[in-house]
Amino acid sequence: MDILDQSVVLTALPAIQETTGAGPDTLQWLTTGYSLPVAIGLITGGRLGDLYGRRRLLLMGAVVFTTASLLCGLAAGPGVLIGARALQGIGVALMIPQILASLHVTLEGKNRSRAFGLYGAVLSIANVLGPVMGGLLTEADFFGLSWRPIFLINVPVGLAVILLGRRFIPESTAKKADRLDLTGVLLSILAIIMIVFPLSEGHVHHWPLWCFALLASGGLVLGAFVRQQQRKQGNAPLLPLPLFRGRQFSGGTAAQFVHGLLCGLFFMTWTLYLQRGLGMSPVEAAIAFVLLSVGELAGATIAAKSAGRFARRLPQTGTLITIAAMGGYGLQIAADQASLTLLGMAAPVVLIGFGLGMVSGPLADMTLARVPHEDAGAASGLFNTAMHLGIALGTALTALAFFATTNGSPDAALNRDAFRTVLWWVTSLLALMWALMFCLPKQAGDQAD
Repeated sequence: MDILDQSVVLTALPAIQETTGAGPDTLQWLTTGYSLPVAIGLITGGRLGDLYGRRRLLLMGAVVFTTASLLCGLAAGPGVLIGARALQGIGVALMIPQILASLHVTLEGKNRSRAFGLYGAVLSIANVLGPVMGGLLTEADFFGLSWRPIFLINVPVGLAVILLGRRFIPESTAKKADRLDLTGVLLSILAIIMIVFPLSEGHVHHWPLWCFALLASGGLVLGAFVRQQQRKQGNAPLLPLPLFRGRQFSGGTAAQFVHGLLCGLFFMTWTLYLQRGLGMSPVEAAIAFVLLSVGELAGATIAAKSAGRFARRLPQTGTLITIAAMGGYGLQIAADQASLTLLGMAAPVVLIGFGLGMVSGPLADMTLARVPHEDAGAASGLFNTAMHLGIALGTALTALAFFATTNGSPDAALNRDAFRTVLWWVTSLLALMWALMFCLPKQAGDQAD
């Protein structure tokens, strides 16, 4: 539901603008208003699951998300729609940390690795379905509802999650359920807002001074949060800092941050390259994303079947495949220029997705493998927060890596040149992610608790 709702909205934005009269800034907030509460709430949501029950928090989040989806579908104006999207983000922040945490504490060994692999495959399926469903549901205009079914479809899915979750998901909590660290919650929320908000909005407003002032202030608040957490260790902290003493968790979380960084940079600029650099229609660009997502699904399926047998070699191999595919894609772009077609780029695009698909599940599995069960929710929340922060920073980097060359111009040649520059950035980030994975276990048996 989370991945679908991130991507399904993008293809429906023109229809939403037409029927609600929303301006460009309002449309921006349809995505920012969703992603900001998610980034803010993941760490707190994970800790709440540790303290009060992971199944309970997952089901509460599903109730909030499903209710918010209904409100989105019924919204008469852009203001209500943005508010409902923010409520969806709160539901996601409660739900998402409980998924990885529940898999971690209820399964062991190969069963857990297989589950994490399937988790990666599910994300890939959602990536495939998102843009396709957004286009089909909006185009079909069921009962004259235009874009509204993209939200209303969450209602039966959410109800199924609630009913099946109550029956099949075992409850789990930390052995010592202490009180929530409210001071830590407030400091973490303030720090993330002051960092994520300017990263999300800076490129829209051409990076005014207040963006840099907020970022600097956010860094100071983050430092205050870390000092406060150091004093709270042993007294129910929000964030168990000893987690970072193990290079498996710290290195894996850093690799997840870089993963988000390169995804935020690549996917935003790729869609601009496809439509402005090659003159593709939105439908053709969506097909290109489907090609990549199909490759991602194949890679995730292999990761799921491997069930942790290859330890860090599996995601590192996927990263090397992606690096090679990016290099081949760059050579194609340089050689074919404006004549590159969907069929011509199919091989490198599918391989890029295939390599990335081999990363997500195994990276999550090995990063969290040695986390104590009582800290599983907090660790999962932090791991997911790293991805969201990386995406926000990667999106911000488009101003330096892409728009610095195009200056917003629709000129096809400029957009092609800018995207080739982006591929160098992304390849460098992939190499960094590959290096960080040396912090993960070398042998499959090393990741057992």
